[in-house]
Parts: sequence; C-alpha cells; structure tokens
Amino acid sequence: MEPLRTSDPAKLAGHRLLGRLGAGGMGVVYLARSAGGALVALKVIQAEYAEDTDFRERFRREADTARRMTSPWVAPLVDADPEAAQPWLATAFIPGPSLGEAVAAHGPLPVRSLRVLGARLAEALGELHAAGLVHRDVKPGNVLLALDGPRLIDFGVARDPEDTALTSTGVVVGTPGFLPPEQARGERDPGPAGDVFSLGCLLAFVATGRPPFGTGSIDALLYRTVHDAPDVEGVPAELAEVVGGALDKDPELRPTAEALAEALTNATPSSPASLPDPREALRAVRPPAPEDETPGEEERAPGDEAWLPEPLVRLIAERSAAGLALPSIDETDVDAASVDAAATDTAAAQPAARALGRRRLLLLAGGAAVVTAGGGLAAWAALSGDGDNDKAAPNSSSPVHTLGLHADLSGDQKAVGRAQERGLRLAVDAFNSRADTPFTLAVKTVDDGGDPARAPEAAAKLVADRSVLAVIGPTTDATALASLAAYHAAWLPVIAVSPGATVLGVAGSRSFLHARVTDTILPLYLDVYLRGAAKSRTVGIVDDRAADAYGWEISSTLVNLLRKARQPAVPKVVSALRTDFGPTMDALLDGGADSVVFAGYHDRAALLAKELGSRDFPGARAAAQGVLDARFLSAAGDAADGWVIVAPVMDATVAPEAKAFRAAHRKRFDAEPERYAVEAYDVAQLAVRSLGSLTAGRRTRQNLTTALRSATYKGISKNLAFDKATGALVPDGSGVYLWKVDGGRFAYQGPAPFQVST
Repeated sequence: MEPLRTSDPAKLAGHRLLGRLGAGGMGVVYLARSAGGALVALKVIQAEYAEDTDFRERFRREADTARRMTSPWVAPLVDADPEAAQPWLATAFIPGPSLGEAVAAHGPLPVRSLRVLGARLAEALGELHAAGLVHRDVKPGNVLLALDGPRLIDFGVARDPEDTALTSTGVVVGTPGFLPPEQARGERDPGPAGDVFSLGCLLAFVATGRPPFGTGSIDALLYRTVHDAPDVEGVPAELAEVVGGALDKDPELRPTAEALAEALTNATPSSPASLPDPREALRAVRPPAPEDETPGEEERAPGDEAWLPEPLVRLIAERSAAGLALPSIDETDVDAASVDAAATDTAAAQPAARALGRRRLLLLAGGAAVVTAGGGLAAWAALSGDGDNDKAAPNSSSPVHTLGLHADLSGDQKAVGRAQERGLRLAVDAFNSRADTPFTLAVKTVDDGGDPARAPEAAAKLVADRSVLAVIGPTTDATALASLAAYHAAWLPVIAVSPGATVLGVAGSRSFLHARVTDTILPLYLDVYLRGAAKSRTVGIVDDRAADAYGWEISSTLVNLLRKARQPAVPKVVSALRTDFGPTMDALLDGGADSVVFAGYHDRAALLAKELGSRDFPGARAAAQGVLDARFLSAAGDAADGWVIVAPVMDATVAPEAKAFRAAHRKRFDAEPERYAVEAYDVAQLAVRSLGSLTAGRRTRQNLTTALRSATYKGISKNLAFDKATGALVPDGSGVYLWKVDGGRFAYQGPAPFQVST
C-alpha cells in the first residue's frame, strides 16, 4: 500500500481513506474503512471519465456483475454508486498478495496449491458463465490469495458475449499473454471458452513461474498466442493434460469451467478433505507464531495444511494482523497534533500499533516533491577532493543514509559493475563535500558475480541494512529478475541502470525503477538509422534463438516498424545450435537484403560478421547493445569494422556533455570512465536529490520510492522521468547513442537520431 497523496480526499462516499492500493490512468483504488468499520477496496473513477457515457455504462456493468456473484471465490461487493459524480465501487478488502506477487516472491506453487487454485477459480468462472457473462481478463494480477482460497477480482471488462454495444471487431480487450487466440486476433468477442483458456495460461504460469507465451512486446505476445504452442514444460505431469486441454487453440475443444473444476479436483487421488471448504476457513487473523515456537496439531486451524505453502500463509496472516492495527473510522481524521514527527523507516520493523504515527505522517504529507536539476557542468560545482572514504566525516548530529550498489563486481560483467560503482561514489562525494548537507551519505556494495543464484542473497544483505534507502543495480537482466522479489517485499527502491529486459517492467514490483529504455525501444533507433543514414532498401533481420527474449524483442519490434513504414524486410530465425551462418545469408540475399541487423549477442554476432566479411557484403550491418562488447571485436577481427551499434550508453570519455564528469572521474580514480559510469552517476544524483526533498521524519524507503517515481531530472546522459505506476522510464528520445566499429575499436558517434530526417 502507498500513502495517500496531498491531492487525495480524507473521506469519500462515507468511507475514510487509509492509503492507495493501486492507480491507473482512469482511477484509483484506495484502502478505506466503511462507516460500519469494515476494510474495503474502494475503486473510484476520475470525474473526466465519468462524463463518458460508454465508460459510465461499463462501470455500471461492473457493479451489476459484482452484485450477481455469490461464489465464495469472488471478492464480494460491499456497496457501489455508479451514478455518482465520481462513480465508486467497494469490495471486501483481501489482505493477501496477488497471485503474480506470490509467484514473484516465492516461485511456482506446488501441485496441491495448483489444484485448489484452479478448481476454485473454475468454480467462480462457472457461476459467472451460468449468469450469462464472461470475465475476459483472467490473469495473475486479478487473483488475490486468502487463507481459505483464492479470490477473483476486477469485473471491469466482464460482459454478456451476445452484447456488442461496448466492443467492436478488431479491438483486443484483456491482457496479452493471458488472453485466448480468438481474442488476440480481435476477430470475435470470447465466450466462456476464452475464460477457460486464460485460466489455463494462469495455471501454466503458476506451475512454472513463466508466462506460457513468453514475454516481450504486445505484438509478439499476440502473435505467439495465435500461432505458437504454449510453453508448458515444468507443469506437473498429473496436471499436464488438464492444463493442455484448457489451452487448446480451438475454443470448441476446451472444457467448460465446470468440467475443468472437476478435472482439477480429481487430477490425483485425494482424500475428501483435500480441498479446503469455505465453511472451515482459517480464523480471519492469526499472527504468525514466533520463530522459536511451532503450533501443536491441536492448535492448527483446519486450513493450516490446506492449500498454500507456509511462507505464503505467514505473509497473509501478517497482512491480516496489520489490517487490525489500521486506524478506525474516527482515528483516521488527519490531525497535525497526531503526527509523530520522529517516525522513521525503522518503524517498519516495529509492531503495527507502534507504526501508527508514521501512517498519520504519511496521510498528512503524502505527495512527493518533483526534483528538477541540470546535469553537465553545474552538477560538479560542489565536487572537491579525492578522498577514498565512502562518505565525508559526518557532523555528530547528522544522520547517515546509505545508497546501495548491487552489481557484478567479479564476474563476466565486472567492468560494468565497476563503472556503476564509481559513478555512484562520485555522486556521493559531490553531496558530502557540501557544507550545508542535512544528512551524510554512505555507499554499501554487494557483489553477485553476475550469477542469478547469488543475486537474492546479495539483495538480502542490502535489505537487512536499515540505513540503505535505495539501491542502484543489479548489472544484468538475469540478476535483476532474480532479486526483484526481495526488494519488492522490503519496499526498497532499486534503480536499474544497465538491464533492458521488458519483463522487468511487467513483473509488478512496487519499488522498481527502470532507468534505461527497454530492449523493445532500441529498434526504433535501428529503424531510423537503416531508413535514414544507411539508406537501406530491404533489411535482412537475423533473430538468433540463442538470445531468447532479447533477440525476439529486437527482431519482432523492428519487423513491425518496417512493415508500418512499408519498408521491405527479410526476417530469418536462426537456431541456437547453428554456428554456420552461410545458409542464413543465402536466404537473406535471395530475399534481396542490402543491409543486415543481428538480434543477438556479441559471440554469435562475430560468426555472422565473419560470414559477411567472407562475402564482401557491402551493405550496412547493425545491432543493438548486446554486441557492444570488446569480445565481439576480438572474435570478429577485421570483419567487425563498419558495424553500427545502437546502445543506451554514452561514451563519457569523448561526449562534450560529460567533459566535467570525465575530469572528476580521472581525478578521483586515475582512470577514464567506463561505459555506464555516467549513467550510474545520473541515477545517483536523482536518488540524492529525491532523498533531500524529504523531511527528516519522512526519509523512508517507501516515501523515497514515491519521490523517485514522481521526480524528473535532467542528467548528463539522459532525462529521467518515470511512470508513477510501473517505474518504467518515460522515453523522450534521449539516452540512446550510436557507436561504430572503426579500426578495431568502438568509436562513439553521438546521440542516435530518433526520427528519419527528410
């Protein structure tokens, strides 16, 4: 839950607002307490959308649908007023995590949990279908976990499949990756069979930890949904046939929701009590036992062994207990006299009742300040000295806050990790050298060696240090993905400088900020280069399966861009086992390709470069940042010359904007800045300024996350601004650069053009 913002009312429709559970472009979901004292999830639509007749009708439909649902596996409607100036809808508050959050934090669920989850959700869908409705957006984010079973939520797009008043052919409604083929094609509105397919996708995801149609751009997900077989490797054998049946491409061959519920219940021999009964639900709130105590069998509620692994049971119990400690309807009045100005982030480790002062402070001071500052020379006005300490000697009364670095400092990408550490330390030096600082900054580094298996442990070290208020890193896509859950659970803001995987931004982390454009944005710049400076007529595109999602994101996005520009393209997928690129080039040349783009990494790009060199290929050769690696130069030799790379990294050794940064770096470290040093410096400056915008009692991890996501900052290498809901970087054309191999080295060419010049 996020704190209320200064723009939020204290009370709405008779409900006292306690915090924000989520927000989107059309409205906000608040945690609120009703006049009767019950905790509810209050969904409120913005006034401007309420004026839209069709939108209000859709919201009215959602309320009507929720009223008709009596299943115990649906979050029940408490009250609603779709006719209000700001339409609202209140459902019972479910304190447990979403299914997506649970899988991100604890991994795939065991077989028993899968059976219960699938059967209960199928029962809920069966009731919905019996009422003549379909949900149309069954996905992990729309399922909440409770102690007695799951709860299906969000009927915002549910409707009668025969009613076409609010939809039209060709409009895709739902969530790509979890919607059925017929919905992905936009050819027909899905009936009940569409919900069954979506439930099959959800079960495959929960069983394996992977979306069955992968990740990437929306177009890529829709294409795979229609044409590719789902990835169900890892689904338990006893459930494989059931899940596979739900994922049949033909809606006529899928089971009904009722049949699916029965099949999941009977998938393996089990006792009559194997699935939890709602009449035997766990006690509503039971704080977890101390670590040195284990309840005896006689103390266990019937559901204790029912359906979820123990870590999730404990998480739900803890959140339920925290719900009891929230203020009552009278206690939540915002009163300046009740503010506990001394509250700090250490309150997060105290019992909920002792944290009320901090909650009142958040209610009073909700919004975050916008930080706007100039990069370049002005940022270095206060930089002095070249000390080796993490921080300047603090004033005895000055608090110490720490910025963490989670990096690969000893593995394959140690040069990038070292560069980011130096950029961070320069920013900290600049801050600590000032005479008027309200606090002192320290740096704490952890090394995961570039190993995803070590990343969670490295993250845990930073999480455990309560002085650490923000983290820069990790270095790679894999280590970032592996550690997101740890930072998410601690609400510790983590700012990624070098990872580019799109999946990072859709993992649902509440504390993640993506400080570089994703891999799906880079093809925009490749497209401009190819159609502009390279003057390509037909582009050959090599999608290297060895690069997995990265290769697909680059290639599929570029193909779509060229198609929209009516530019001929010859895409070619290459097996990860192939080392001879001769047949690949034959296919590209047969298709008339006069330029080649490689969607993959440096090692196999070198193989293609040699093949092109052996043929004296005269056309443009381009790639994205996966090829910007010294090992490409050494492996490809002379064949590397002429390759153009689009990458989200500046060369601070030659870029005019980084002149002062380079000088300070050389003075401090007696070395030239390496790639990603200045990018890390920019991010650290943003973190420092955002932290400085918070008053002493509000310098907490959660508040800093809010401040960072609300801030804007003009850095040396790029402009930084984030989507407040997801933490994704708002692209504005800055921060992407061209490099060209010349004479056996990568020569920096400056900012990459964002538009084809006319």
